[in-house]
Amino acid sequence: MLTMNPAILVLLQVLIVIGLSRLMGLFCRQIKQPLVIGEIIAGIMLGPSLLGLIAPNVMTALFPAETLPYLNILSQIGLIFFMFLIGLELNPKYLSGQLEKAVLISHVSIVVPFALGISTALILYPIVSNNGVSFTAFALFLGSALSITAFPVLARIITENNLQGTRLGTLALTCAAVDDVTAWCLLALAIAVTRTNSISGAFPTIIASILYIILMATAGRWLLRKLSIHYQRTGRLTQWVLAWIYMGVVASALITELIGIHLIFGAFLLGAVMPKDPGLVRELAEKTEDFVLIFLLPIFFAYSGLRTEIGLLNRPELWLLCALVVAVAIIGKYVGTYVAARVSGIEKREASALGWLMNTRGLTELIVLNIGLSLGVISPLLFTLLVIMALVTTFMTSPLLEMTYPKELIKLDIIEPETQTTNPQSLTPAYRVLVPVANPNTQKGLVQLALAIAGKPPAVVHPLSLIELEEDYLFQSTPDEANRLIEKQRQRLEELIQSLEPPEVRQGVYPIIRIAQDVAKKTIEIAQVDQANLILVGWHRPAFSDNRLGGRVGKILNNSPTDVAVFVNKEQQQIRSLLVAYASNIHDDLGLTLALRMMFNDPNRQLKILVTSNEGEEELSHELRNMINVLPTRIQSRLELIRLPETDPIQAVIEASKTVDLTIVGTSRTWGIERQTLGRYTDQLAQDCHSSLLITRSYSQVTSHLESLLQQPINS
Repeated sequence: MLTMNPAILVLLQVLIVIGLSRLMGLFCRQIKQPLVIGEIIAGIMLGPSLLGLIAPNVMTALFPAETLPYLNILSQIGLIFFMFLIGLELNPKYLSGQLEKAVLISHVSIVVPFALGISTALILYPIVSNNGVSFTAFALFLGSALSITAFPVLARIITENNLQGTRLGTLALTCAAVDDVTAWCLLALAIAVTRTNSISGAFPTIIASILYIILMATAGRWLLRKLSIHYQRTGRLTQWVLAWIYMGVVASALITELIGIHLIFGAFLLGAVMPKDPGLVRELAEKTEDFVLIFLLPIFFAYSGLRTEIGLLNRPELWLLCALVVAVAIIGKYVGTYVAARVSGIEKREASALGWLMNTRGLTELIVLNIGLSLGVISPLLFTLLVIMALVTTFMTSPLLEMTYPKELIKLDIIEPETQTTNPQSLTPAYRVLVPVANPNTQKGLVQLALAIAGKPPAVVHPLSLIELEEDYLFQSTPDEANRLIEKQRQRLEELIQSLEPPEVRQGVYPIIRIAQDVAKKTIEIAQVDQANLILVGWHRPAFSDNRLGGRVGKILNNSPTDVAVFVNKEQQQIRSLLVAYASNIHDDLGLTLALRMMFNDPNRQLKILVTSNEGEEELSHELRNMINVLPTRIQSRLELIRLPETDPIQAVIEASKTVDLTIVGTSRTWGIERQTLGRYTDQLAQDCHSSLLITRSYSQVTSHLESLLQQPINS
């Protein structure tokens, strides 16, 4: 094989690394796991554990030893700026809530696994280390590796589960913030001891580190406060100012390296002492994170993967050692957190959930391990054992959290307090319509239709806005920024609500705004928790499909255990005349029932029912025939039954839609709309229908949509 220019080869490596990291990250997002899991796996796949196993020549050609120093340099630069971002996003606000409890819990959750780690070192040292490494340094590194918590991943999990405003979420953030600072101090101590090979020899390094921290917390903070004042005056972060900040990051990193700890601590410290002006932090994070997270950080994962050799675990006893390390890490962190939380007065379920949250290690663990491997204090075998531990503990956090603290138990944190409104004259809960609103500026008609179906209070309409986060470490994933995005979206929805007419209908409209990883799934979950009678979705065409009922709309339509309606808005100014295409099935039953609700709610509405038979009313379902019979005269007088020939029902509906404001059809084969096979016929009806179109899919008994409006039982 021809020798390739090192620069060209490194660029090729970067291309492969970024592509595979994105692919594996996307896969992990699909199985509801943090992106970091996919990136770590991608790095391992490119190393001797997979590529080197199945195609060693390809791995050697792609990642020859002479190019590894270049990858190491790029990964170190990525780590420096990533640690700066962690420090930047470590808001002192996280230390303000339940601080006394958090200090106790976080320190016990460090001390217990740290002590277990030192005990485990007695077993591991003779097996996986050598005489060139002192036992003290080895034990300190192992204890640090087992006791650390990944603050960025934990913050993301809290945000995705909408726990940032709950007692559990606030306490977990505070514990993780305290844990982060303490763990980095322990790691700095371990590095100092390793480099000097004794605790006494590390004293000068420790003293110098403390002096530098004091200097940064005083003079450094004062200087950076001037930066905040300048930003507030100009309102933007110029390239000159950004250049000075980046130079400060690199300079601080170099100082801590010269002191004798590590580059990452200087970068972290500068980020931590930066003024927490929301606008400055947001703009600085947004300008920095994209290149770091997309380009540099995957190189760090790949470099770690190239150093991970799962093949070293080639004997059963080594796999037993791996199981021991994983068990000690999980038990130490969980038990320490749980016991301290219970002593602090936290109930069992919350204490257990907190224990699983604090077990998250992720990227932070990988940083510690790479430092230890680079310093020679941990061997490649132990490095591999601990990488597996990091993967297992991070992977298990979300499912164990859901199992311990399911969403049903925090429904008051998912749904606004106002949504618990019920009819004071009845034991029957108020009628509820959930309306996913992607863009409040363009979906006023959707909310107006929801109000037309729901009617006046005590009926409730919930405009639902879900904010989808795509990446793991983006600044918008932090709980504070997520709350800002929620509040911004709430204001947009409030403006929409205030524009609704007549004013009295606004009293029954309560918006819900949440963070979501999967919009369709979260919509279904909220509908179940809120006990919604109907989900009303606006139509949109998916970017890569011609199916109008595909994408998120299709997922909601096909998977929700709640009645669903899809609205194709043709911008009618008002809804006075309705047309229901009826073919005697449960989906058309739902469409007719919703139309009757709209008739109850407006005395001026007229309804035409197109029945696909020559028998007229006899072809109505038994339940709906009884329902129509008990309707008040004021409703029956505005109904018109029209016999529809069976020759071409779709064209007949399209023709009849010329004279109405809203046409309603069920997801049935008669109208070319089937629940599972949604395609070209749906497009034909949606495109050619002259009025707005409402497509209904029934899940439950349709009578529930009318019973709150009828004065007597339907079947009486």
